[in-house]
Amino acid sequence: MIRLLQIEFIKLWNNKSSRFLITAYFGLMTLIALIVNIKIDWGPLQFNVAEIGIFNFPYIWHFNTFMAAFLKLFLAIVIVSMIANEYSNKTIKQNLIDGLSKKEFILSKFLMILTFSLISTAFIFVVSLILGLIYSNYNEVSIIFSDLEYLVAYFVKLLGFFSFCFFAGMLIKRSAFALGFLFIWFIGAEFIPYLYLMGKYSKAYADSIYQFFPFGSIWNTIEQPITRLSVIRSAVQTVGEDVSTDYAVHWYEIVIVLGWTAVFIYCSYALLKKRDL
Repeated sequence: MIRLLQIEFIKLWNNKSSRFLITAYFGLMTLIALIVNIKIDWGPLQFNVAEIGIFNFPYIWHFNTFMAAFLKLFLAIVIVSMIANEYSNKTIKQNLIDGLSKKEFILSKFLMILTFSLISTAFIFVVSLILGLIYSNYNEVSIIFSDLEYLVAYFVKLLGFFSFCFFAGMLIKRSAFALGFLFIWFIGAEFIPYLYLMGKYSKAYADSIYQFFPFGSIWNTIEQPITRLSVIRSAVQTVGEDVSTDYAVHWYEIVIVLGWTAVFIYCSYALLKKRDL
């Protein structure tokens, strides 16, 4: 496994675009710290973002994992480009000629996806821990290390999304078209049907179906944390809106994403096995 990872890291390191995107990804994750300098001044609503509790333990685990997940597109581009380059540069064929089996080729890509997900999770853990120790009003050990299930959900979210990107790259073999495929899938196969079900039946019914779709299940791993803040909750309640939301990480949502991850990896292997390279 170490050998397979080394092969993938060498390929990525020799690609300038991949190096830039990976650096930008982790750089932007670090910039979450700049949120502390944002000040809101909307008439009577005046406050510093850091003062409303977004960096308090254990809320910071929820907030940072939710926000950092939006940056995963950077690594998605790296992954689909990585697959596209294998075909365009014919390195996939050369690897197989040199003795790498098709199963090992898929395993090497999955190990890279797993590594990206683990490093990203560890990185957001360190950034969140540092910010929390500096700005949190609660520094008891039991509070600091509670709600860490959001990190597990974040890891699974990345793993599922990157596996979907990997499958799209294997299916299309061109990075731009693979990303286009993901967008078309999201709009045509998930978002529009979701709106239809919500309009014809109810939001609850649409949600119950949507949770089993790839993007739907990936999104559901971490519920939005904004209305969890007391200042936002109070503001919304003053206009008569209901903000009751289940913010917990549920095991069955994790299982659904892991199920899709297995499907995407298996289908990628099936595609490679079937193709005449």
